[in-house]
Amino acid sequence: MIQNEWFEDWFDSPYYHLLYKNRSEEEANQFVEKCVEVLATKPNETLLDLACGKGRHSVAFAAHGLDVTGVDLSRESIEYALQSETAFLHFYVHDMRNIFRTNYYDYVCNLFTSFGYFKNQNEHVSAAKSIIAALKPQGKFLIDFVNKNHAIDNIALNKQETIVKGDVTFRIERKFMNNKFIKDISIADGDKQLHFQESVNCFTMMQLTDLFANFGLKLIATYGNYQLDSYNEQHSPRMILIFQK
Repeated sequence: MIQNEWFEDWFDSPYYHLLYKNRSEEEANQFVEKCVEVLATKPNETLLDLACGKGRHSVAFAAHGLDVTGVDLSRESIEYALQSETAFLHFYVHDMRNIFRTNYYDYVCNLFTSFGYFKNQNEHVSAAKSIIAALKPQGKFLIDFVNKNHAIDNIALNKQETIVKGDVTFRIERKFMNNKFIKDISIADGDKQLHFQESVNCFTMMQLTDLFANFGLKLIATYGNYQLDSYNEQHSPRMILIFQK
């Protein structure tokens, strides 16, 4: 029997949506405001929000006059996002390893560490190729990824955490192992005991730059947080990179 990959089970689990239900729409709106400024977007241009989750960033991009498509592997997330669909905002279930559209989008955005989930490099290459295929000539790709050194320091300070949501208790253990950020999530819900794991491959800025440069994207800007301040390899919490085709 073929075993599902961790994100296929976890992202469609009701416990995933319970644990992360308080993710801030205001924070998403503020970040998108910064993104459209540095991308210099124009009304009616097309944007693909790749791995859009429930669509909070997609909605914010559409509010700036963009024609937005949000795609995600999670059917549960897309079903929720579809409540926000408009003539200029559409959502689809889609695996980023496969090409969605070709030479179609002015912008592709991959936000909130939604890259690096796969077991081998060939799958990450497939995802990179699908991103590049989606972009029009001169199109721009923005990726928001965790910054390695800051994340490792944060794991050392927050190895274990307990979160209670109503009758459900989440016990979380974080570690960095085999060049992966791993989060083990044990769940107690009455008599039910469940376990899920998040596993994200670590990339440095150079590794991401090389991955996309190999297929024709040029790095044109780097930022280190959601306020889009300068990137510092040691101390920045985020690694936000903009490439151009």
